[in-house]
Formats: sequence, structure tokens, C-alpha cells
Amino acid sequence: MINFVDEAGEQIDPPGATGDPIGQAIARVADTYGVKYAIPFSSLHKFQRSDSVWAMRYSAPLEDYKIGFNSARSELLPAYLSYDLAADDIREINPPATAETIFEPHEFGDDWSEPLDKDESEAVQNYFAPVSHLSEAMDFINVRVGGQDNIVELGEKNFDKGIVFEVPRHSLMRAIRYEIFDDLLIGNFMRTRLVGKWPKSMLYPDFIPYLAKYADNGRAKTRQELRDYFGEYRRRAPLDFFRHRLQDRTARAVKSRIDADSEAYRLAQKSWWFIRRHLGA
Repeated sequence: MINFVDEAGEQIDPPGATGDPIGQAIARVADTYGVKYAIPFSSLHKFQRSDSVWAMRYSAPLEDYKIGFNSARSELLPAYLSYDLAADDIREINPPATAETIFEPHEFGDDWSEPLDKDESEAVQNYFAPVSHLSEAMDFINVRVGGQDNIVELGEKNFDKGIVFEVPRHSLMRAIRYEIFDDLLIGNFMRTRLVGKWPKSMLYPDFIPYLAKYADNGRAKTRQELRDYFGEYRRRAPLDFFRHRLQDRTARAVKSRIDADSEAYRLAQKSWWFIRRHLGA
């Protein structure tokens, strides 16, 4: 999710836009986990809406995945292939590239000028308010639709910290109805503005995991539901759970304090993967 804007509505370059070559990053992770093969697959989509096509300039073409991929134990495979598990045979598929077609928002049912009606505004309130961690981390969420504000008051006093989402009505209500808000985030046509003091990691960790992962996917919204949610992981694999929590908190501390485009962040990232690799984490 990279569609952040400032108070003037101007887009902000995403963190890490000038970081290490993508091949170098993939090789580092592959070596850490000791895998034999790595394959590009989850970042090959194209932004084809006229209100999200701007994000293509931050996408990596396939040829970039080879840049910096230097590994003694892992091989980078082509992105599109067929693998016969029984015969251990790999064959390239080479499908044709998707056409460079641009679609207008209305082709997906979106009209940026349409506001919410009363029932839809209440649905927005009922979607965000039950996620207890949001009220602990911020004061409000403002969902601006068709030029009209729909404010979810999370705090009781101050309104110093919050999020403003500007999004078309149809896609918003579909995401709320099916509880798939993460789809709006990664679609990169919804514009997001942060109000107040936020970490350098922006919506992580106080918004994205608690809403999109724990609430939408894990059905855990209240404090007790979250305790039960994490407790089940801890019950099944206590040592792995403890190690994961320690690693996660360490990574959060670095991401929230160091600019992702800085040399300090790149050094910390390399040190992190070096330690994980040698500890067998």
C-alpha cells in the first residue's frame, strides 16, 4: 500500500523506493530460510485503473529480479513455469504479457462523486469501531466519500491523531460488506492521509494487521478475542510463538524509527537477515 498523500493532496513517495535491488533482497531472504529455489509471483500484477496506474512506476519489471541476486545455495527461477513434482521437471510457460489497457473507475462501479447514504455511513461506523486496538492507537478515522466526511470517533477527548481515507463509494462498501479492507489498500486508488504523529512505518503496526489480518481474517476484534487468537498460536507452538514475537517487536522498533530510504535502515536490514540466517531463525 503506497498511496499516501500530504495535506495538499500531493502523493508521497513510498518508503524504500530507493532501497536495495530487488534481487539482492530476495537472495538474502532465500539464504536465510535455506531454500533451493526462489520464484517471483506475488508482485507481477498491473495497476490498470486510471486512478491507480500511477503506481506502476514503483513496480519492478521481471528483468529487475535478477539484479543483485547472488546466492551460493538458491537459484532464481523464471516467473512463469510448470513444475512436475513426480519427475522433478521444470518447464517455462512464457504466457503473453497483459495488454496495457487502462480502465476507468466507473467500469468497476465506482463514481468518485457519489456520497454515502445514512445506512452506509452507519455501516462504516460499525465496521471500524468494534476493532478495539484502533481506539488505543488513534483518535479518529475519517472516510471521505464523494467529498463528504464520515468520521468514526475512536477517542473520547482529543482528535490529534487519525487517518483520512478518500475512496469511491462502491469499492468502499464492497470492502466493508465482505470485510476485505486490505483489497482497498493494495489497490492503490484509495488515497490515505495520516494526521498527527505516526511512526515511519505509517499504517504498520497499529492499523493494517489489527484490521486487515486479525479482525477481517482472524475474526478477532476485541481485546479478549485478540488474547484468545494469540493464545491459540502460543498453545500450539510456544517456542516458535515466543521467537516470532521477539523478532516481530524488534523489526517494528527499527521500522518505526528509521527511514526506509536511509543507509542506516539498509544496514539494519542486512544485519537482521544475517543474524536470522546464522541463528537458524
